[in-house]
Amino acid sequence: MLKGQPTQHLVVVGGGMVARRLIDALRSRDEAGTWSVTLLCEEPRAPYDRVALTSYFTGRHPEDLALGSQDLWDDPLVTLKRGVRADSIDREARTVTTNGGAVLSYDALVLATGSYAAVPPVPGKDLRGAFVYRTIDDVADLRAWVEKRRGELDRPVRGAVVGGGLLGLEAAGALQALDVESTVVEFAPRLMPLQVDDGGGEGLKRLIEGLGVRVRTSTATSRIVGDRGTVSRMEFTEGPALDVDVVIFAVGVRPRDELARAAGLDVGERGGVIVDDACATADPVVWAIGEVANIGGRCLGLVAPGYTMAEVVADRLLGGQGTFPGADLSTKLKLLGVDVASFGDAFAQEPGGLEVVISDPVAGVYKKLVMSDDARTLRGGILVGDASAYAALRPMVGRELGGDPAAYLLPEGAGPAPVGELPDEATVCSCNNVTAGAVRCSVSEEGCTDLAGVKACTRAGTSCGSCLPLVKKLVTTELERSGVEVSNALCEHFDLSRAQLFDVVRVQELTTFSEIIATHGRGRGCDICKPVVGSILASLGTGHILEGERATLQDTNDHVMANLQKDGSYSVVPRIPGGEVTPEGLIAIGEVAQEFGLYTKITGGQRIDLFGARIDQLPSIWKRLVDSGFESGHAYGKSLRTVKSCVGSTWCRYGVQDSVGLAIALELRYRGLRSPHKIKLGVSGCARECAEARGKDVGVIATDNGWNLYVGGNGGFTPKHAQLLAEDLDTDTLVRTIDRFLMYYVRTADRLQRTATWVEDHEGGLGAIRGVVIDDSLGIASDLDTAMATHVEDYEDEWAAALADPEKLRRFESFVNAPDEVDDSLAYVSERGQPRPATEDDRRRDVLIAGTTLEVRR
Repeated sequence: MLKGQPTQHLVVVGGGMVARRLIDALRSRDEAGTWSVTLLCEEPRAPYDRVALTSYFTGRHPEDLALGSQDLWDDPLVTLKRGVRADSIDREARTVTTNGGAVLSYDALVLATGSYAAVPPVPGKDLRGAFVYRTIDDVADLRAWVEKRRGELDRPVRGAVVGGGLLGLEAAGALQALDVESTVVEFAPRLMPLQVDDGGGEGLKRLIEGLGVRVRTSTATSRIVGDRGTVSRMEFTEGPALDVDVVIFAVGVRPRDELARAAGLDVGERGGVIVDDACATADPVVWAIGEVANIGGRCLGLVAPGYTMAEVVADRLLGGQGTFPGADLSTKLKLLGVDVASFGDAFAQEPGGLEVVISDPVAGVYKKLVMSDDARTLRGGILVGDASAYAALRPMVGRELGGDPAAYLLPEGAGPAPVGELPDEATVCSCNNVTAGAVRCSVSEEGCTDLAGVKACTRAGTSCGSCLPLVKKLVTTELERSGVEVSNALCEHFDLSRAQLFDVVRVQELTTFSEIIATHGRGRGCDICKPVVGSILASLGTGHILEGERATLQDTNDHVMANLQKDGSYSVVPRIPGGEVTPEGLIAIGEVAQEFGLYTKITGGQRIDLFGARIDQLPSIWKRLVDSGFESGHAYGKSLRTVKSCVGSTWCRYGVQDSVGLAIALELRYRGLRSPHKIKLGVSGCARECAEARGKDVGVIATDNGWNLYVGGNGGFTPKHAQLLAEDLDTDTLVRTIDRFLMYYVRTADRLQRTATWVEDHEGGLGAIRGVVIDDSLGIASDLDTAMATHVEDYEDEWAAALADPEKLRRFESFVNAPDEVDDSLAYVSERGQPRPATEDDRRRDVLIAGTTLEVRR
């Protein structure tokens, strides 16, 4: 049979992502052209990416969410009918009747009708201002309503989301994108109860509340109250009511199986068309795929299993014997800017499970691996706050990790890299069922030389994209084995490396992410390139980090210029250059700590940290500190942190140089210098090294003849001793050399690369760097000197600038819907005369024992 002369007709009912995948898979394999396809799409548009609905609020047009290429709908064997609904099925006649009265005959029928948003039976659910979050039309209506209410009100619009699962947090992100004050209300005791455990849920709650979204768990909505038919208040079975202008219901979905029911097909007790492992119904020419399919006794609400079903049915239609291999319910998402991942037996339900947990509330990270009882075989895991290990770990489920499980949870670069050891049969892309072997084969046998080619060849990473970091590493490893030069592109949105992008932005004097990605990238960016561009712009002194569009590029702590702590409060770190502070300065810090009830600690960096500040208190605290002569210590930024020093020749009988004076001069010179990672310096006044300078990115040790300069040291998970760069330098030469070293590092290092790793990875190592900064081997020394001079001249204290700008101060409110209320969830007990966050045991004792020291700070 010639292509273009099909003998059979397939009708697909439902225009979602899974339907598109089925047609794409069928047409790509049906080389003989034996099937023609008609897709009945109830919505007035072609299938689109429902997973990315929230991006509709950041300026994207509905057409930007379209899936794949238009070429599929231009295929003469494919007919797309937009705005057409299937009203009935006559299985005996093998026909489908549409809402327009058309009758379509079929040789095979696939139901991909998906699901609809469930709405709980609460009074008031039909009031104006109550929405669901499912389709483009839903979100368009939501945006129109918010804009209407914003024009009617003389205050910010207030919103709430009923449901704290995946869809609920996506909806909360939509409200944030619309600049709506929002609260998430979840009936379960934690957020995302189906994906994360109590520890992960608590970590997720802290992170999301830190972004300005209020969370109420263990809360049931009793009714929605209206004012003249419009949403005005939510009431709950327990707790205070909530004034709202918009409510989104995101409590789950129900399969759209009404068409199948009417046609007499079997449906499950809780809904869904019952199918076997070939996705076939009891009718031999009718299949069901996606959320409407009840397979193995349940309906699956994730896109990856739906894609697998689509591939199975395409195979069956072409005479294959494909079967559904079971659902991979692993998920990795970015919700409200927070990474969350869950995979395998995440809740350790299988007997004999051993849990390995790393929890860092200060960094906002919770990670758990579930291992076999001998701690060898990976069974599952949960990652909150930092899901960078997900791509490498998920394919290893059911396999031996071959090392200390805890090491796989360390920050990137600190633990083993299991990617190269992945067996060929390990699945790396669950959406498209692509194995590590298939990725390697696409490079070694199919001639693919970049990530884009591998994606086109294997389909890996073409759906949700969470596997792309792992796929990229596999491609890089295989290309290197083949002797091919590997691209060092920053991410899929930029073909340039960080260093190349830095030079482009510098030379062309670009000042916004929008013009940078429009000129030198593609798409809308990601959590890799956005912070990198934000750092580059800050390094080049283009303006305040919270100014305009730049505010959206920052990492979590930079958003509020403070470090988030375990209980949701923040730390305040004023700069104390060289650790030198006047009595008046100490008194000012003490008075601030006393007035605001803060915990105080002298750090290893010779300054004073103040812990326990509420977000609404930050401006008041910093106003007091700035008025007393202090400025931001940049403890929250990828920038200079501290310059540690001993007392040097000023006081010490062994000191040979003024280490304190130099440390202060260096800290004032490099303060605010944004860089690929944090930078720490140390200055010791003699060879006894009391300032531990050789453990710093830049270390200076006094000699009888001047200063020895060491570079590339750090502490942390992988401590590195700094290496000697130059000896017996006079002060002017020392400062000039440090200027050049730091600016060269800022310009050429990769994202999140410490100086130690940069020195090791630099072609030619330390010797080549010495040639650049001392011998001017690249002829750029004067340029580096000028850049540092510009930084010093243009320095501005970020907090002082923020205090002078009412717009920036708006982000420092406890609750955007109640700016005058304080966060009463922060509770403290006294320990060694200072407040510390109350534990659950402390809280229980407060209930059981009268007169406890537990206090809620107002």
